[in-house]
Amino acid sequence: MRYIRNTVAAAATTSALLLTGTTATGVAQAQPTQQTQAKGLYAPSALVLTIGMGETAATATVERAVTLTCAPRPDGTHPSPATACKELSSVDGKFAALAEQPSHKMCTRQWNPVVITAQGVWQGKRVAWSKMYGNPCEMEGSMADGTVFAF
Repeated sequence: MRYIRNTVAAAATTSALLLTGTTATGVAQAQPTQQTQAKGLYAPSALVLTIGMGETAATATVERAVTLTCAPRPDGTHPSPATACKELSSVDGKFAALAEQPSHKMCTRQWNPVVITAQGVWQGKRVAWSKMYGNPCEMEGSMADGTVFAF
């Protein structure tokens, strides 16, 4: 019984020392600084953006695809990650707002559907978005001022 009490007391002492940053030998352990801790405190933003030929995201043949990471810093295979991330931030990650820009481009009515998609995470929230255009000209006209789908 004495052994159990001593073991419990030793475990409690060790736990208290570790919580205060001191080991059983009395040497202080390095505590993480606020700067070190802050590196992990961001909502992740990592996306896969695609442009494909077809009427739906499920059946489209992907012709181009890029990755875009916005947090902790802009990165990915997107040709302009910093600009694309800034553009997405300006609409709070709402892809529909990017795709609804008025087109100033004259296009034929040829039916050659194009689907653009965004899959992944934006500021910690799951994203699964797609939009279909009647042809590539319509898509380019709608996205003329943007960089998110300019790849």
